[in-house]
Formats: sequence, C-alpha cells, structure tokens
Amino acid sequence: MVEGLTKAFGPQTIWRDVTLTLPPGEVSVLLGPSGTGKTVFLKSLIGLLKPETGRVMIDGVDMVNDPDRKVYEARKKFGLMFQDGALFGSMNLFDNIAFPLREHTRKKEPEIRRIVMERMEMVGLGGAERKLPGQISGGMRKRAGLARALVLDPKIILCDEPDSGLDPVRTAYLSQLLIDVNARIDATMLIVTHNIEIAATVPDNIGMLFRRDLVAFGPRELLLTSEEPVVAQFLHGNRHGPIGMSEEKDAATLAAEAEAEARDRTRKRGFEIPPQLRPTEGMPVRQAEQRHAARVDQLMPRLPYAAQQAILAHRNHPMGGGADGRS
Repeated sequence: MVEGLTKAFGPQTIWRDVTLTLPPGEVSVLLGPSGTGKTVFLKSLIGLLKPETGRVMIDGVDMVNDPDRKVYEARKKFGLMFQDGALFGSMNLFDNIAFPLREHTRKKEPEIRRIVMERMEMVGLGGAERKLPGQISGGMRKRAGLARALVLDPKIILCDEPDSGLDPVRTAYLSQLLIDVNARIDATMLIVTHNIEIAATVPDNIGMLFRRDLVAFGPRELLLTSEEPVVAQFLHGNRHGPIGMSEEKDAATLAAEAEAEARDRTRKRGFEIPPQLRPTEGMPVRQAEQRHAARVDQLMPRLPYAAQQAILAHRNHPMGGGADGRS
C-alpha cells in the first residue's frame, strides 16, 4: 500500500501525494511521459530513495519511515528488473543470477545451483549459464535480469522499462514471458514503461503519472477508454494535448489547440483495446485473473460505461497465449 507519497529533489517536486494499492498477485503498469519520475517511484517503493512524506507498507514494514534494518530485510521481498539488466560484465550468467543468493542467504552451492538453473529454464535461458553478458543479445540480457530478480522468490516484482532497447518482436516475446511468470509464481508485478502495446495487452491495472500527480490508477480498461486529455494524448501519441516537449503546455497553447481541433472536426477513432494476453498453453491458470475479475465486479457500477463495455467484451473474447518468451 502506497499512501500520500511525495518526493522532491531540492525545490523540484517530482510527484506529490501519490496513493495507490497494488492488488496482490496482479500485474500493473505505470505509464507517464519522460521526466515524470517513474523510476524514482520504483526506487522509493523499495527504500533506495526516501520520499519527503507518506509511507509504503509491505507486510507491516514502512519502507519510508522504519529503521534501515527493517527496510533492508523487507527489501528481500522485492525482485527488481532493471532497464539494461544491470548484469556484471565479468561474470557469466550463472554467477550473475546466483549473486543475490550468495549475497543475502546462507544457502549451500548445490541449492544455489538448483534454484539458478530453475529460474534460467523459467525465462528460456537453459544452456546459456556459461555465457558472459557481452556474448548475448539484448533480449537475453533482459531475461537474465528477470531470472536474477526471481531467485529470492519475491512477493513483488518491479520491472523498470523492460522493453527498453528491444525491437517490437522481442518486446512481444517479453510481454508473454511476464504473463507466464506471473501465472507460475503469482507474484505482484509493477511494470514501468512507455510502451503502449505492453500497457494495452499485459496488465490487469494501469496507472499514469503526469504533472507531479497520479492521474489515475485502476483496471486497464478504465485508462484505455479514458477521455482524460493527457491519457488520450499519450495513448494516441498525439502532439495536441497537455503533454509538450517541455512536459507541460501553458493555458494559451492548450486553448489554441482546442480551437484548431474544433475547426478541424476530424477526430481520431477511439483507442482500440486488444484482449489481454493469457498464459502460454500448458502454463498454470493465472490466479490473479480470477481475483481481478471478482474485484472488478465490485467496482463495475462505479466505472464509466465505456470501461464497463470493454471489460465485458474481453471477458467474452479472451486472447490465448502462444509465445514461449524466447528472444
């Protein structure tokens, strides 16, 4: 649970009074233009950065205000997948992935080997344990970073722009892999990304940061059907809207754009929502999918009509999984 979180660097407020709850076991995505502090938010969740106000509660531990000893122990419940994999160039993949186990546990080497090999198989890296990071593709480095994030059996997995540097095909494979991992371990996942394809097909929930605020957080259909100007602009990649090259536009610019659009009268079609990815055939059923459906049923009367219709449509026409997570 995140409550009233505010972070600043000197006089510059990055975001303020952010409050949200990541539903247990579900996959959530955090969107936002460049410079809105999405990576800072992830680092604040695990206590690497200290917000000015607010709290982050993980199993009774406040990652913001509790003593460092408690925060350090609670941090082991997180797995963090960095943008570039953050692998040690001088270590082979096995030693990179084994590093958290050797650093934070007293497990013997045979047990470490068993865990590492299991995680490497899970992400499609079986047989690559002796390779160095410089000898493999960017997609493989991403998957090695994910395997390392999984070795401590985290309850929460944070993925910082996992699609960064990947082509659309590798991004599609990675998206399927994240869903398959969620199906296998039922961990809560938060993915920071700019990628609309990931946001539209992977998560159960989406949030968006803009102008130092959390604009919204809820079921993915809520944001993907949103008429909020900043959300619609971001989804369409449109120049017209509150997001500018310098992050925010002034009132005069926004008024001029609105007048031009009124004269034009040609409007883009609404964002077409694809079905959510399902686990690859042979994978376990996602437990989170059932919990999410039950939770959304309770929210349904309070959701806009467009979001309700999108939810009902996708329940009747789910997307089957088919990728194997390899790149």
